[in-house]
Amino acid sequence: MQRVSNRNMGFKRIESGLIIAVIALVSLLTCATPPPDAAPPRDAAPHTLVLLHTNDHHGAILPNNGKGGLAERAAFVKSVRADYGDVLLVDAGDINTGPALSNMFDAKPDFTAYNLMGYDAATFGNHEFDKPLSVLREQLALAAFPFVSSNIKEGNTFLGGNQYLIKQYDGYTVGIFAVTTLRTKIVASPDKSLVFIPEIEAAQDAVAVLKKEKVDIIIGLTHIGDVREAPDHVTSPALAQAVPDIDIIIDGHSHSLFEEPLKVGGTWIVTANEWGKQVGKGVITIAAGEITGFDWKPVAIDGTLGLDPDAEVAAMLEPYITKANESLKEVVGEASETFVFGNRLTRYGETALGNMVTDANVWYFEKIYNQKLDFAFHNGGGIRAELPRGPVTQERVLTVLPFENYLFIASLKGSDILALFDFIATVPQGAGGFPQFSKEVRYTLDLSGGEGKITGLTIGGAPVDPNKTYRFCTNDYMIKGGDGYEALTKSEDPFNTSLLLSYVVGEYVKAQGTITPATDGRMTVVGGVTP
Repeated sequence: MQRVSNRNMGFKRIESGLIIAVIALVSLLTCATPPPDAAPPRDAAPHTLVLLHTNDHHGAILPNNGKGGLAERAAFVKSVRADYGDVLLVDAGDINTGPALSNMFDAKPDFTAYNLMGYDAATFGNHEFDKPLSVLREQLALAAFPFVSSNIKEGNTFLGGNQYLIKQYDGYTVGIFAVTTLRTKIVASPDKSLVFIPEIEAAQDAVAVLKKEKVDIIIGLTHIGDVREAPDHVTSPALAQAVPDIDIIIDGHSHSLFEEPLKVGGTWIVTANEWGKQVGKGVITIAAGEITGFDWKPVAIDGTLGLDPDAEVAAMLEPYITKANESLKEVVGEASETFVFGNRLTRYGETALGNMVTDANVWYFEKIYNQKLDFAFHNGGGIRAELPRGPVTQERVLTVLPFENYLFIASLKGSDILALFDFIATVPQGAGGFPQFSKEVRYTLDLSGGEGKITGLTIGGAPVDPNKTYRFCTNDYMIKGGDGYEALTKSEDPFNTSLLLSYVVGEYVKAQGTITPATDGRMTVVGGVTP
């Protein structure tokens, strides 16, 4: 049972003056009284702490293909609590942005479920900043658990109110700090009032405080990822190398599935995949203020656990599901075959899914607005899921395109278009900024030489004319330079259509009746990889 440890042991009053004098004399002679700043005595008895952790939940309220689900996760957490005394349950960020069921309620059911599960702490992922700061404030007010951030400040206060946490158990203490990737400023839309401190600097400061507090275990709750996305991207292995006093890093952002902990120096790094499909479970043994054992594995939340969904969480979710179904189950069309998403394929090359989304933009503005566009394009990271074969519902469209991205129409000179494609050549496969283009654009991305190179670029069947002005469509995030697209900030005559990308795609599907996945060679990747 968690409690505040009392390390200041008092002496039993002894009435005999002689005995008191003897004790005082011996104490003076042996210097038994420690100085005021000495460390508290370490508890030599072995203790066990079970660490449960999640990351990149992304609004996955219900199971996906039999995996995950909040009620199912709650049942597993409850079973672990029944088997162990000390349990620490934390989340490494990106609770927000995913299926429509969560998005339409600003993740209120998700946060309420986290409350019911008894989360001890969470930190901010980049997707906590997809919506206005006012929405995040409402979520923080709803959360019955603390948010920790050591590197995001609002004025003089750390966002969420906690630079670090100290959890006191019977016989040992755990210190928790947290950092969010600085790439949030590029891949999301954080409020301009927020200040991001470099990850390593923030971790060093927080760890120094925790060491001064003489905690037994230091845990870094990070949303930075283990896969490097850009030259200046600080990953969890890099953080562990730079700040060696961290015992365990619980990471998120890359959606990686670890089968065993990654060890960097003396630091264990763990992460738990995505969407609540896995919960990381680590059994930590502590003795005399040191970790003497760390038995960790990812636990799949699926039917193999033999647990019924938690009744309390399921009952809480039911009204949200009922209300959402009223609007989200409307069928707008039919997919003749599945539009495959795979392992985020829209970040690696041409996809039928990306083709459909971008072609829908050009079609809509020509047919409905009578406005001819030269092309449309979007960041592949904005496309989040497959579109299965069969009826296409509003929910399916919103699951594929969960962000509230408004469409902009703007112009660029041909010379700036060439600069745009020079940048596109540098976007690594796997990054959210990897583009998807409409059928008017054709090019080859040659990665065989180590550095990307664009060749054979045509728009509308002709090479780019540096002196011509091209009219294109993209989303509000991109037009502001999101994902590093600074070239788009030079756009002329930007026009906010006030139309959501998901709405336009839904209207396209409705007009087509039946859509069929296809690629046509508009993007050829040479020397790249396929996940």
